[in-house]
Amino acid sequence: MRIVVGMSGGVDSSVAALLLKRAGHEVIGAFMNNWEEEDENGVCTSERDWADVRAVCARIGIPFYSVNFAKEYYERVFAHFLREYRRGRTPNPDVLCNREIKFSAFLRFAEELGAEKLATGHFARIGKAGDECTLLRAADENKDQTYFLYQIGQQALSMAMFPVGALTKAEIREIAREAGLPVSEKKDSTGVCFIGERNFKKFLSNYLPAQPGEMVTPEGKVVGRHDGLMYYTLGQRRGLGIGGGGDGRRWFVVEKDLEGNRLVVQQGEDSPLLYSLRCEISELHWLSARAPAPDGVSFACMARLRHRQPLQSARAVISGDAAFLTFDVPQRAVTPGQAAVLYQGEICLGGGTVERAFRA
Repeated sequence: MRIVVGMSGGVDSSVAALLLKRAGHEVIGAFMNNWEEEDENGVCTSERDWADVRAVCARIGIPFYSVNFAKEYYERVFAHFLREYRRGRTPNPDVLCNREIKFSAFLRFAEELGAEKLATGHFARIGKAGDECTLLRAADENKDQTYFLYQIGQQALSMAMFPVGALTKAEIREIAREAGLPVSEKKDSTGVCFIGERNFKKFLSNYLPAQPGEMVTPEGKVVGRHDGLMYYTLGQRRGLGIGGGGDGRRWFVVEKDLEGNRLVVQQGEDSPLLYSLRCEISELHWLSARAPAPDGVSFACMARLRHRQPLQSARAVISGDAAFLTFDVPQRAVTPGQAAVLYQGEICLGGGTVERAFRA
């Protein structure tokens, strides 16, 4: 079977390619360059990753390509990222990247190479339910990445392979070490894909004008100045720049007043203002052709509101283009713009984007 492997230069996708090669498949490595910009040291980080991909492919003994989707990424992912920040929301570009780039533009590239399957290093698994494919949580729950994959469709799922989805990270590194892969000890990438290790505030200021304003308590007392609402997210405590005072506890962001351009902060990480019992989600996408339940019918599920968050028990009701989640336990810092992904057992059902949260 001819399989194109999306290779990032990291250990996960490298081992994915290795395992498929060992299984006797015709494997082609392909590196996606989605972002063209130098880091703070004047070095293009994609060049380092591309060099690692070439070294890994040479070690495994497979051909490789580099394909540039920077234009598509900017138009389909980054432009949306900026729009959401302008609205004072906190988007997750990795969800859109998987839908628009990796399992759309890149999938078409793989098909042009005659591939029967497209493999990646995602921590996820593929299952079957009748005629449909299902997206299953990874064996390593701490690394599970189905949260970022909930918007891909059935056609993409039918082509997808996740060779490392049944492995733990420790097992992956051990396989890489034994095979002599040059990325066996390479550090995992962190943060937003196109920002990497750089200062987020500095990066964002290059694209959006900041609008500084007052930092206030829920009662309206001014306790400082903020640099622009787009730089902060609910539950944040670092970088607020508020000195001592009050009851001595740390300050946390509890609300964004977009109309008044004010950042609302309060002392104490257990502030009731940070917790929500319900939320509304929009832009629904279900991995099955059928929604989990008819409109207006409540169904039990587990929900994840951020990557690596333990699954939370909830009930959901679909209402047209939106759905409402009611949690068994109030959730901290439910953030508009983030994904809310729903599960039943090990199956990822799909989800939507958080529009607003309700404390009761």
